[in-house]
Amino acid sequence: MAKKSSKGSGKPIPKIEINLELSAEQLKELLKTLKVRFEKNMNRHNGIEWSKIQSSLEAHPEKLVSLNAMEGTGGEPDVVGYDKKTGEYIFYDCSAESPIGRRSMCYDGEAQEEREKKGVHPAGNVIDLAAAMGIELLTEEEYRALQQLGNFDTKTESWVKTPTEIRKLGGALFCDRRYEHVFVFHNSAPSFYAARGFRGSLRV
Repeated sequence: MAKKSSKGSGKPIPKIEINLELSAEQLKELLKTLKVRFEKNMNRHNGIEWSKIQSSLEAHPEKLVSLNAMEGTGGEPDVVGYDKKTGEYIFYDCSAESPIGRRSMCYDGEAQEEREKKGVHPAGNVIDLAAAMGIELLTEEEYRALQQLGNFDTKTESWVKTPTEIRKLGGALFCDRRYEHVFVFHNSAPSFYAARGFRGSLRV
C-alpha cells in the first residue's frame, strides 16, 4: 500500500492535542453518542445492558474524560466485552479506519526524539498520547479480537503494542485488514505515516 509521510515536505506536522476538559453539556452529548452507537451495534456486546454501563461511567468520571478524548480524535469507542473477574466493561476504538485524529505519529518517545534530531517532525508518538488519554494501546491479540466484530482498517493501518524484545532492536508492530485477512507487519519505530494511527482500549 502506498503510504504518505511528511519526510519530504520540510514542514512540521501539527502536534496532536487532546481535550481533557469535559463540561456538563459535553458529558450529556457524549453519553448520548455512546448510547446511540451501543444500540446500533449490538453484535459487539450481546447480553450487555446500556443502563449498567452508564451507571459505571457516571461513577468514574475520569473514564468519561478518556472516552471523550477517544471520541474527539475519531476513535468512535464502543463496548466490546465485559470482564466477569474484574466487573469491568471494555471499550475499544471501533472506527472503521484508524482514528483520523491520531495519525502521523512515531511509536514512542524515543522514536520521536530520533526523528526530530534529524529535523523531521511527526505529530507525536502513540505511547505518550495513549497515556495522556488514559487508555491502553491494543495488543495484537486484542486487535484480532476486534476484527472478529467487523472489518476494520481496510484502507489504513494501526500501531499495536509491541513486545519489548522487538522494540529493543528498533522495531514496532502495526496491523491492518486486507483480502479478508488480518495482517501483522513490522516497521522501524521512528516511522510515521498519514494512513497509520492507533487503536486503544479502556476498562470501566
